[in-house]
Amino acid sequence: MLNNAIIMQDRTSTPRAQSGIVLIVALIILVAMTIAGIAMIRSVDLTNLIAGNLAFKQAATHSGDTGVEAAFAFLNANNVGTFLHTDQTTQGYSADGNNAARSPAAGQTWEAYWATLPANRIRTLAADASGNTVSYIIDRLCASAGSPSGGANCTASTVSSVASGSGEEAGEKALTSSSAIYYRITVRIVGPRNTVSFVQSTVTL
Repeated sequence: MLNNAIIMQDRTSTPRAQSGIVLIVALIILVAMTIAGIAMIRSVDLTNLIAGNLAFKQAATHSGDTGVEAAFAFLNANNVGTFLHTDQTTQGYSADGNNAARSPAAGQTWEAYWATLPANRIRTLAADASGNTVSYIIDRLCASAGSPSGGANCTASTVSSVASGSGEEAGEKALTSSSAIYYRITVRIVGPRNTVSFVQSTVTL
Protein backbone atom coordinates (compact mmCIF):
# COMPACT_ATOMS: atom_id res chain seq x y z
CA MET A 1 0.00 0.00 0.00
CA LEU A 2 1.41 3.30 -1.09
CA ASN A 3 1.10 6.00 1.44
CA ASN A 4 0.67 9.43 -0.04
CA ALA A 5 2.65 11.89 1.93
CA ILE A 6 1.53 15.42 1.99
CA ILE A 7 4.39 17.73 2.01
CA MET A 8 3.56 21.09 3.54
CA GLN A 9 5.69 23.86 2.12
CA ASP A 10 6.40 26.69 4.49
CA ARG A 11 5.71 29.84 2.57
CA THR A 12 6.45 32.07 5.52
CA SER A 13 9.29 34.46 4.71
CA THR A 14 11.22 36.91 6.80
CA PRO A 15 9.47 40.39 6.75
CA ARG A 16 11.32 43.17 5.04
CA ALA A 17 12.54 46.11 7.08
CA GLN A 18 10.31 49.21 6.61
CA SER A 19 11.97 52.40 5.45
CA GLY A 20 9.40 54.81 7.10
CA ILE A 21 8.98 57.00 4.01
CA VAL A 22 5.21 57.30 4.59
CA LEU A 23 5.78 58.67 8.08
CA ILE A 24 8.26 61.25 6.77
CA VAL A 25 5.83 62.37 4.05
CA ALA A 26 3.01 62.61 6.60
CA LEU A 27 5.15 64.75 8.90
CA ILE A 28 6.11 67.06 6.04
CA ILE A 29 2.45 67.51 5.06
CA LEU A 30 1.51 68.13 8.71
CA VAL A 31 4.20 70.80 9.07
CA ALA A 32 3.08 72.47 5.83
CA MET A 33 -0.55 72.52 7.01
CA THR A 34 0.50 73.97 10.36
CA ILE A 35 2.47 76.77 8.70
CA ALA A 36 -0.45 77.52 6.36
CA GLY A 37 -2.83 77.67 9.33
CA ILE A 38 -0.57 80.05 11.25
CA ALA A 39 -0.19 82.27 8.17
CA MET A 40 -3.97 82.39 7.73
CA ILE A 41 -4.49 83.33 11.38
CA ARG A 42 -1.91 86.10 11.12
CA SER A 43 -3.51 87.35 7.91
CA VAL A 44 -6.94 87.51 9.53
CA ASP A 45 -5.53 89.33 12.58
CA LEU A 46 -3.72 91.84 10.37
CA THR A 47 -6.87 92.47 8.33
CA ASN A 48 -8.90 93.06 11.49
CA LEU A 49 -6.21 95.41 12.82
CA ILE A 50 -6.18 97.44 9.59
CA ALA A 51 -9.98 97.61 9.51
CA GLY A 52 -10.04 98.76 13.13
CA ASN A 53 -7.44 101.46 12.50
CA LEU A 54 -9.38 102.73 9.48
CA ALA A 55 -12.53 102.87 11.57
CA PHE A 56 -10.78 104.90 14.27
CA LYS A 57 -9.31 107.19 11.60
CA GLN A 58 -12.72 107.77 10.05
CA ALA A 59 -14.31 108.43 13.45
CA ALA A 60 -11.57 110.94 14.27
CA THR A 61 -12.10 112.72 10.95
CA HIS A 62 -15.83 112.97 11.58
CA SER A 63 -15.12 114.47 15.02
CA GLY A 64 -13.27 117.26 13.22
CA ASP A 65 -16.65 118.81 12.36
CA THR A 66 -16.99 119.72 16.03
CA GLY A 67 -13.83 121.82 15.85
CA VAL A 68 -14.90 123.55 12.63
CA GLU A 69 -18.31 124.41 14.12
CA ALA A 70 -16.78 125.71 17.36
CA ALA A 71 -14.28 127.87 15.46
CA PHE A 72 -16.97 129.27 13.15
CA ALA A 73 -19.20 130.04 16.15
CA PHE A 74 -16.34 132.03 17.68
CA LEU A 75 -15.80 133.99 14.46
CA ASN A 76 -19.49 134.67 13.98
CA ALA A 77 -19.91 135.86 17.57
CA ASN A 78 -16.96 138.29 17.34
CA ASN A 79 -17.32 139.55 13.77
CA VAL A 80 -18.54 143.00 14.84
CA GLY A 81 -16.01 145.69 15.69
CA THR A 82 -12.25 145.34 15.78
CA PHE A 83 -11.97 142.19 17.92
CA LEU A 84 -10.80 140.04 15.00
CA HIS A 85 -8.25 142.62 13.83
CA THR A 86 -5.68 141.37 16.36
CA ASP A 87 -4.49 137.99 17.63
CA GLN A 88 -6.63 136.26 20.26
CA THR A 89 -4.22 133.59 21.43
CA THR A 90 -6.47 132.13 24.13
CA GLN A 91 -8.99 131.36 21.39
CA GLY A 92 -6.45 129.98 18.91
CA TYR A 93 -6.98 132.96 16.60
CA SER A 94 -4.32 134.64 14.48
CA ALA A 95 -5.00 137.85 12.52
CA ASP A 96 -2.10 137.38 10.08
CA GLY A 97 -2.64 133.91 8.66
CA ASN A 98 -0.97 134.76 5.33
CA ASN A 99 2.30 135.20 7.19
CA ALA A 100 4.64 132.36 6.20
CA ALA A 101 5.21 131.54 9.87
CA ARG A 102 1.52 130.62 10.22
CA SER A 103 1.80 127.59 7.93
CA PRO A 104 4.13 124.58 7.68
CA ALA A 105 7.44 125.21 5.94
CA ALA A 106 8.26 123.51 2.65
CA GLY A 107 8.43 119.75 3.25
CA GLN A 108 7.08 120.05 6.80
CA THR A 109 3.96 118.13 7.78
CA TRP A 110 1.08 119.65 9.70
CA GLU A 111 1.83 117.30 12.58
CA ALA A 112 5.44 118.54 12.79
CA TYR A 113 4.28 122.15 12.47
CA TRP A 114 1.64 121.66 15.15
CA ALA A 115 4.31 120.48 17.59
CA THR A 116 6.07 123.86 17.24
CA LEU A 117 3.00 125.89 18.21
CA PRO A 118 2.86 127.34 21.74
CA ALA A 119 0.14 125.92 23.96
CA ASN A 120 -1.75 129.22 24.10
CA ARG A 121 -1.96 129.30 20.30
CA ILE A 122 -4.12 126.16 20.25
CA ARG A 123 -7.74 125.95 21.36
CA THR A 124 -8.56 122.48 22.74
CA LEU A 125 -12.07 121.15 23.36
CA ALA A 126 -13.12 118.50 25.84
CA ALA A 127 -12.84 114.89 24.68
CA ASP A 128 -16.03 113.50 23.14
CA ALA A 129 -17.79 110.22 23.92
CA SER A 130 -15.58 108.32 21.45
CA GLY A 131 -12.40 109.44 23.18
CA ASN A 132 -11.42 111.93 20.47
CA THR A 133 -9.76 115.18 21.57
CA VAL A 134 -10.31 118.07 19.14
CA SER A 135 -8.00 121.08 18.89
CA TYR A 136 -8.10 123.93 16.38
CA ILE A 137 -6.45 127.13 15.26
CA ILE A 138 -7.97 129.95 13.21
CA ASP A 139 -5.99 132.03 10.74
CA ARG A 140 -7.39 135.18 9.19
CA LEU A 141 -5.94 135.16 5.71
CA CYS A 142 -4.28 138.56 5.93
CA ALA A 143 -0.64 139.49 5.62
CA SER A 144 -0.66 141.43 8.89
CA ALA A 145 -2.88 142.35 11.79
CA GLY A 146 -5.14 145.37 11.69
CA SER A 147 -8.20 146.48 9.80
CA PRO A 148 -8.84 144.68 6.49
CA SER A 149 -9.40 148.06 4.86
CA GLY A 150 -6.40 149.65 6.52
CA GLY A 151 -3.49 147.88 4.82
CA ALA A 152 -3.73 144.39 6.31
CA ASN A 153 -3.68 143.03 2.75
CA CYS A 154 -6.32 140.36 3.29
CA THR A 155 -7.48 137.64 0.95
CA ALA A 156 -11.12 138.47 0.30
CA SER A 157 -13.93 137.91 -2.16
CA THR A 158 -14.45 140.49 -4.90
CA VAL A 159 -16.94 143.32 -4.53
CA SER A 160 -19.98 142.99 -6.76
CA SER A 161 -20.50 145.72 -9.35
CA VAL A 162 -22.51 146.41 -12.49
CA ALA A 163 -20.77 146.57 -15.86
CA SER A 164 -21.59 149.51 -18.15
CA GLY A 165 -23.95 148.85 -21.02
CA SER A 166 -27.58 148.67 -21.92
CA GLY A 167 -28.49 147.06 -18.61
CA GLU A 168 -27.26 150.09 -16.67
CA GLU A 169 -28.97 152.44 -19.10
CA ALA A 170 -32.26 150.61 -18.51
CA GLY A 171 -32.16 151.54 -14.85
CA GLU A 172 -30.22 148.67 -13.28
CA LYS A 173 -28.69 149.60 -9.93
CA ALA A 174 -25.31 148.55 -8.60
CA LEU A 175 -25.14 146.05 -5.73
CA THR A 176 -23.67 147.46 -2.54
CA SER A 177 -22.00 144.51 -0.83
CA SER A 178 -18.65 144.60 0.93
CA SER A 179 -15.98 141.96 0.23
CA ALA A 180 -15.86 139.02 2.63
CA ILE A 181 -12.67 138.09 4.50
CA TYR A 182 -11.47 134.48 4.37
CA TYR A 183 -10.59 132.53 7.51
CA ARG A 184 -8.76 129.19 7.56
CA ILE A 185 -9.72 126.73 10.28
CA THR A 186 -7.29 123.88 10.93
CA VAL A 187 -8.48 121.09 13.22
CA ARG A 188 -6.35 118.33 14.74
CA ILE A 189 -8.04 115.27 16.23
CA VAL A 190 -6.30 112.78 18.51
CA GLY A 191 -8.21 109.54 19.08
CA PRO A 192 -7.75 106.01 20.46
CA ARG A 193 -4.74 103.93 19.39
CA ASN A 194 -2.73 107.12 18.77
CA THR A 195 -4.98 108.05 15.86
CA VAL A 196 -4.18 111.55 14.55
CA SER A 197 -6.21 113.26 11.85
CA PHE A 198 -6.33 116.79 10.41
CA VAL A 199 -9.30 118.61 8.91
CA GLN A 200 -9.07 122.02 7.28
CA SER A 201 -11.84 124.36 6.19
CA THR A 202 -11.99 127.90 4.74
CA VAL A 203 -14.94 130.11 5.67
CA THR A 204 -16.01 133.69 5.00
CA LEU A 205 -17.92 136.20 7.08
